[in-house]
Amino acid sequence: MERRLYVLAASAFIASAVLYCAWITGQFTTPAVDRAHGYVGELAARDQPWTRLFRASDVLSGLACLAGVAMVPRIEREWPGWLALAAFGLLTVAGGAFPLDCAALSAPACSLGPVSLSHHVHIVTGVLATAAVLTAMVLLGGRWRTRVAWLVTGLTGLLTVLSVAAVAAGQLAGLAQRLQVTLIAVWLVYVALRLLVRDAPTLVPGPLHVVREGEGPAVLIAAGAAAAWCHWDGVAAELASGHRVIRFDRPGLGLSPASPVPPTLHGEVARLAALAPAHPERVTVIAHAMAAWHAEAFARLHPLRVSALVLVDPSCDTRRGRDGTSFRGAFGGWLPALGGTWGATALARIAGPPLHRLLCGRADTHGLYRKGRVLAATVGEWLARPGMAADLRRIRTEHAFPDVPVTVLCTNVRRGCLKRLAEELNARLVPLPASRFQARLHVADAIADAV
Repeated sequence: MERRLYVLAASAFIASAVLYCAWITGQFTTPAVDRAHGYVGELAARDQPWTRLFRASDVLSGLACLAGVAMVPRIEREWPGWLALAAFGLLTVAGGAFPLDCAALSAPACSLGPVSLSHHVHIVTGVLATAAVLTAMVLLGGRWRTRVAWLVTGLTGLLTVLSVAAVAAGQLAGLAQRLQVTLIAVWLVYVALRLLVRDAPTLVPGPLHVVREGEGPAVLIAAGAAAAWCHWDGVAAELASGHRVIRFDRPGLGLSPASPVPPTLHGEVARLAALAPAHPERVTVIAHAMAAWHAEAFARLHPLRVSALVLVDPSCDTRRGRDGTSFRGAFGGWLPALGGTWGATALARIAGPPLHRLLCGRADTHGLYRKGRVLAATVGEWLARPGMAADLRRIRTEHAFPDVPVTVLCTNVRRGCLKRLAEELNARLVPLPASRFQARLHVADAIADAV
């Protein structure tokens, strides 16, 4: 998948370069714009006949550049250069969205009348876009250290200086700028070629992050979707004085590395079996939300290794007849690779901390939700829900539930599916106060009492 991401990113940069060169056709379709002295941006001026076409080309070119940067697998020391290239794409989009009012250099009368805010914005974004792409050339060229990178960067910088001088002199500004934007397009193609020949990183699964504390009977805690070991600090503190508490992060979540394999119910059962004490010792499993499916399947498939279950706000299976193996399965296979891209990292850093505070009621002190792999793992588990539900239904028909005590703690005991679950597992149904349950601090004693 990592190699395919490189190919997709390279394709996006090539598309951006082609769209960025749409001005070439404008030399024949818009004769009113002076080829030697007029700006390239004048082709998209509001008073020109093909303004919508060239404005759309600019916007699509910028979006393609942004998509290319978003799909590039993350390499730590290259982030300033890719950030500058993303800024270039964003400013190119803004330049297409805010066109000139008229052909400023080709039609001298244009500068005599008042111009709109859009006219000024276009000029500012054009200058900033040039500065951004030059910055990207210098930073990425410095990392790559190739002659081609430095040659294109040097020529683009020289032509930028010549363009400024030509504008000041009022002569040949259009010619200098056309050479300059051509070299920028060449740079985008060169970036694409660099990605195509670069060795794709291989996602190798590493050991899970596991925390063990206390002595006594074993208690294994399985966190809900997107949660980490640290969300159970309060429960672990309550239990550690008389139990051996085992907490862990599933692949991609918390401090555990990502896995190239999408999550499955049987995979999660195998994970619980590997973390639980060996037979004949038994373990009490505390499971929250969707992890309750993992715990129930573990109890049915390994009945001699479970002493009790405590299911906290367990998820309900409401997707009967659907296993989600088509689009969800295909897209889920891409997620581990997507979690290592610049786009996933940027989205996680922007949205992760505020979402964590909103859902958990406290700050993300460990910085876990600023990582793209955590975002990808969260989406992957959500996509895997229908498949896990279908597997759980099959396990229920083939394996009887063992005779072990089960406690279901929930904030809404009147919920029909929870009542049915409690009846099926012969469980004790215990109400909890409604809250942001991920915090889990104020209900730690209730969970400990259930154990």
